[in-house]
Amino acid sequence: MGLSRLAALHGVATSYSPSPDVTVSVPDDTVIAVLAALGVDAGTPADVRKCLAAAESRSRLLPPTVVVWAGDPLPPALAALPPGSTVTVEPEPSGAPGHPAGRPPAPLSMRARAAAPAAPVASPGESAPEAVPAPEAPPAPGEAPAWWIPPPHGVHRVHVRTPDNRRATATLVAAPPRVPQPPEGTHGFLVQLYSLLSARSWGMGDLGDLADLAVWAGRSVGSGFVQVNPLHAAVPGKPTDPSPYRPSSRRFPDPVHLHVESVPEYGHVRDRAALDDLRQDAAALSEAVLNKGALIDRDAVWELKRQALELVVQVPLTPGRRADYCDFLAEQGQALENHALWCALAEVHGPDWHTWPEALRDPRSPGTARARSELLDRVDFHCRLAWLTATQLAAAQRAAEDAGMGVGIVHDLAVGVHPAGADTWSQQEAFAHGMSVGAPPDAFNARGQDWGLPPWRPDVLAATGYAAYRGLLRGLLAHAGALRIDHVMGLFRLWWVPEGRPPTDGTYVAYDAEAMLAVLVLEAHRAGTSVVGEDLGTVAPGVREALARRGVLGTSVLWFERDWEGDGRPLAPEKWRRDCLATATTHDLPSTAARLTGDHVTLRHRLGLLTRSLEEELTADLTDTAEWLALLARLRMLPEGDGDEEAAVRAVHRFLLRTPARMTGVWLPDTVGDRRPQNLPGTWDQYPNWRLPIADPEGHPVTLEEITASPRLHALMEVLRPRKPHTAPPGERRP
Repeated sequence: MGLSRLAALHGVATSYSPSPDVTVSVPDDTVIAVLAALGVDAGTPADVRKCLAAAESRSRLLPPTVVVWAGDPLPPALAALPPGSTVTVEPEPSGAPGHPAGRPPAPLSMRARAAAPAAPVASPGESAPEAVPAPEAPPAPGEAPAWWIPPPHGVHRVHVRTPDNRRATATLVAAPPRVPQPPEGTHGFLVQLYSLLSARSWGMGDLGDLADLAVWAGRSVGSGFVQVNPLHAAVPGKPTDPSPYRPSSRRFPDPVHLHVESVPEYGHVRDRAALDDLRQDAAALSEAVLNKGALIDRDAVWELKRQALELVVQVPLTPGRRADYCDFLAEQGQALENHALWCALAEVHGPDWHTWPEALRDPRSPGTARARSELLDRVDFHCRLAWLTATQLAAAQRAAEDAGMGVGIVHDLAVGVHPAGADTWSQQEAFAHGMSVGAPPDAFNARGQDWGLPPWRPDVLAATGYAAYRGLLRGLLAHAGALRIDHVMGLFRLWWVPEGRPPTDGTYVAYDAEAMLAVLVLEAHRAGTSVVGEDLGTVAPGVREALARRGVLGTSVLWFERDWEGDGRPLAPEKWRRDCLATATTHDLPSTAARLTGDHVTLRHRLGLLTRSLEEELTADLTDTAEWLALLARLRMLPEGDGDEEAAVRAVHRFLLRTPARMTGVWLPDTVGDRRPQNLPGTWDQYPNWRLPIADPEGHPVTLEEITASPRLHALMEVLRPRKPHTAPPGERRP
């Protein structure tokens, strides 16, 4: 009982429900291990009693972080302050990252009372006056008391002093009520950028290809967005982990995505012969992928680009470019310097910082400071690459907007980072070491999942005012039209798996969802971006409702949208939710053509991934597909009749357009009939995950130029073309 109470105080679950009628107890040793990762010693009953007594005797005036939503009642942490307490809000400095420039606002001072007074605000340059008591009626239900002065949107500090002279200070996140909304009825493409090779690519798709796709899609077929995979920095090494969802850092992008020829200094490199040789090697890489059956080789691409960029950075920057670079360094600050230093140290000592000399494992040690000085040129090189990549990300978003896109580039935020990468080295105190994020056992995976990603510690996030999380979001949103959040349920809770144990021995750890959402909404509001949450799979009660209240769109995939609480049949289009991105598939699922033909079942059979016989799986799959095709036929969306694969793909997208979904996503490989998934969950070396170029139905790779000229694509886009976005009402993004 004591262990359960102690776990509850720290947000650690001692049981979970994989289905409404089933409750599973979490092993005690799992709970003890998770508490230890949170700095709580519960190894013996005596330790539990000691920690429990300390936790229950602790009295805090305020939690470490307090959230205030514009238009919402005062949060309980402030509403419950003793009458007569003085509350002073120290506004966010105007020079803080993400804060609009201007005259710094004066502190807001107010006094909480049972019959609360109005509080005057100090003029700029004056000290804030004390509130003067005045009798008044208590606030109506749902309203803030009159003594409360709502602060401007931002991340402030709140100071409290009670009449008996107790004091407390906390971070105050003042957030708008919702994130900006995309135009209704907008459609766009979903693509894994590496898979999109143009005739000029260096062996994989790049930011030049992304900008080109966006311009074409906006101008030629009226698309409102292009959604890409995470472009986060990868852990270097041979071979590099090809998954974009297990990066070294989520804060900074990977320069492997650079279109090298678009860097202004490229044209002024003196050693043209060396550049020509590198371009020839890059052309050979692309030729091998496009015409010789080779897989995308990220390591080989990066080796060529690195050599080219080594030459490029030797070209002096013009005064204007130098000023821009210096501004970037100042804006990114210590976070960029640490990231670049990790990259430089990884070149010398390998990509896993746990194996580095002990003096270098701490980013704040004297040994690391010496290394920073010794590797100054390499640190600057990696800072320069981060700047160049950021400029091309910005250029892609500008190109999308100039092409008429109402949203533009939708970037993707992975759920976590590699345990050996830059983020875990530079922010060691923020991660729960010895733990991994995953998923509990469910109907689709009886053994659960372990993703190999160390989770953030919720207590450290709260104590630091969510600084790391804020910086991460600010960096991603700077050049985005919208942000997709992978496994958005992680804002509420994550399944922690102790190292060395199976995923079945994990448990849920809760995060302060109000704070996580408030920071997300605030940063999205500042950037003017929409947010899409990937909320597929097991979702705790209330999560989707909380996300919808704050304007975070969900993700609805056609094959999963059934009347699960009724007859289980395909859900009629009018019954779909409005606030979502509706798609036929995702990067983790079969393409629409593979789904319609059953190719995905035979693929899993070849790889030994089926849990039933091939005949049983094919029969179940055929039944599922037939139900959907029958619905499409009843709705007269399949005038061509049965047996026409391309027509069926078009019918699926007609159906998506019939739903009230705000956004409709088209998987770019679907436009040319690609049958191969980009990622096949449950496989590692059995399948070439994250290394396939987009291909036609026969598996022959196709270039960006061939995709955009494809008759099959244009026939599909004719289905989407008639749906025109309306004029956005106030508070929505422009169409």
